[in-house]
Amino acid sequence: MSSPVWFITAASSGFGHDIALHALNLGHTVIATARSTSRVQDLADAGAHTLAFDVTFPLSDLEAIAKEVFSKHGRVDYLINAAGYILDGAVEEVSQQEMYDCFNTNVFGIFNTIKAFLPGMREQSIGQNGKRGTIATFGSIGSWRGGATYSVYSMVKTCMSSLAESLRYELEPFNIVATVVEPGYFRTSFLNPGVRAVTKKRMDVYEDESTPTGKTRKALEKTDNNQPGDVKKGTKVIVEILTGTGVGEGRDVPVRIMLGSDADVYIRSKCEETLELLDEWKDVTVSTDHEK
Repeated sequence: MSSPVWFITAASSGFGHDIALHALNLGHTVIATARSTSRVQDLADAGAHTLAFDVTFPLSDLEAIAKEVFSKHGRVDYLINAAGYILDGAVEEVSQQEMYDCFNTNVFGIFNTIKAFLPGMREQSIGQNGKRGTIATFGSIGSWRGGATYSVYSMVKTCMSSLAESLRYELEPFNIVATVVEPGYFRTSFLNPGVRAVTKKRMDVYEDESTPTGKTRKALEKTDNNQPGDVKKGTKVIVEILTGTGVGEGRDVPVRIMLGSDADVYIRSKCEETLELLDEWKDVTVSTDHEK
């Protein structure tokens, strides 16, 4: 049987880059993509196939690329959607174009990439891991709780989590698994100046560091390059879970792969608050049904 094939978007940095390297070290076939192949030259030197790919390409272009990939490599066992960026801006500061661009990369582009690759994945044979294919998108702990200055980012990452849950049901008959990776703060370039997108419009009422928005912006600056999460450790866990090896051996791929000690605290806190809210308002919540 031929080696498993990985198709990875945004493989030039962060988790996408390290997943590509980890898969190459396993002897797997890796198609590493970026907007420019020069940005993934190191992966090409390590043995990866590289491809200029932008998730915001028209769907017809994405479909054509997918067909070429299946024609050349025969299959795609792991479709990794690592493209995405954060938009820093209060609701009043975000322009329609900035919001659309963020959704276009973080939601529409990933949605269309999955749509383009699904026909080939449904038709291929069962792979080495006992699955016909695996689709992993990247969410965030930001999908669990909204916050000042990252409302749009929280929205797009919530979309990714919901998409994975829905795909999970739709693709079950075809033995294709869908999951969302929800990392806490990991030490990538994600928050670096120039990588973290900032709205053009800035309002003094939100710049004030005594406000929730101002405090969050300062916190993001302090967190940059001081995140607790280790990308290499996180990558190892992701690959092992998806391939059913190491920590994933004998365990089903979960619908959510939650990573980081901060994610554990954050998500548990959100769940506890939600349960408390349900208990507090249960009499009202259940009072709206038709009489039996």
